[in-house]
Amino acid sequence: MSNEVSIVLVGMGGYGNSYLQELLSDGNENAYVEGLVDIAPERSRYYQEILDKKIPIYDSLEAFYQKHHADLAIISTPIHLHKDQSCLAMEKGSHVLCEKPATADKGHLQEMIDTRDRTGKLLAIGFNWSFADSVQELKNDILTGKFGRPVRMKSLILWPRTADYFNRSSWAGKKFSPNGDRIFDSVANNATAHFLHHMLYLSGDSIDRSAEIDQLSAELYRANPIETFDTCAVHLLTKNEVEIIYLAAHAVENNHRPKYKLEFEDAVVTYHPEERDAIVAKWKDGEEKEYADPEQNKLAKLGVMVNAIQNNDTQIYCGPEAASAHVNAIYAMHESVPDIPTFPKQWISYHEEEKLTTVSGLEETLKECYEQSCLPNDLGVEWSSEGKMIKL
Repeated sequence: MSNEVSIVLVGMGGYGNSYLQELLSDGNENAYVEGLVDIAPERSRYYQEILDKKIPIYDSLEAFYQKHHADLAIISTPIHLHKDQSCLAMEKGSHVLCEKPATADKGHLQEMIDTRDRTGKLLAIGFNWSFADSVQELKNDILTGKFGRPVRMKSLILWPRTADYFNRSSWAGKKFSPNGDRIFDSVANNATAHFLHHMLYLSGDSIDRSAEIDQLSAELYRANPIETFDTCAVHLLTKNEVEIIYLAAHAVENNHRPKYKLEFEDAVVTYHPEERDAIVAKWKDGEEKEYADPEQNKLAKLGVMVNAIQNNDTQIYCGPEAASAHVNAIYAMHESVPDIPTFPKQWISYHEEEKLTTVSGLEETLKECYEQSCLPNDLGVEWSSEGKMIKL
């Protein structure tokens, strides 16, 4: 019992339910919930079970620390709260696993780094795949040159999201909080953020760093009534000369699993899970190597953090430095398209029964962009408009 890791979970609803499912399960033997923080705990699927187990619930992290200590604080709250809550937890002696994205504010990210360095605590950013053993194996193979130099990476994510998703909170789809903090909640800064980060991480020159972005141009669009965007197509070049194309949309009718293709001098690595449930590397001579599907354990990050705390490990491969490229990408995307256009009305349909807004032909267009490694404007699509090139 003495080696069990005590945890405070900040945010019981939304993604916090996934953590609770794992932490409250019979198979969890290495950690326990010391307390929970949420201003509306009754929204959690596990609220009654928490009451039955007499786990204390507080309406603020400050209130929790007045009576308790936790080895690990899991921050699963809105984007604009991440910095303050992460820093408070580290100041109070807790290691931190902060959900993605780290923040929407570059200044806040530096504060998180400074607090980590001052307190000596671990700070991880919860991009799921970066904690998977298979992804760590893949990145190690990239770094040791098994595929040759990386040349181009591209990813496609088509995930329909209904009106309920965009109405899930007061901050959904917003640029700023009421007090002016950056949120910039969007398809790229929330649901599909994992997959933009993933390519930046895999193209980084060391195991705990992502590639730095040299330049970026974007096409951003919205079909839903939000301040940001539900569809994006991004073309960027890293400082180590890897071309990255990222395509993502919520305003589509059919759900598809995320896919990507990584092109190297000597091999091609694909993750096309609707065809083959694994990451597959194929060299020019026909040799293949298979890596396990990183979706098999979406909460690998929790196990990694618990093990690190138990074993006094001092390095986390997906910390704020690795997450910084994603923060910079979101900045550059909004600079590339400062006034986000709405799709033309004649292209938009609302499906009453599903409460889903879609754009006619969008799914097919983005699939074609993926195949041709380009953006919609490169195809001459009627509704498309080219964003400015931003040099970082």
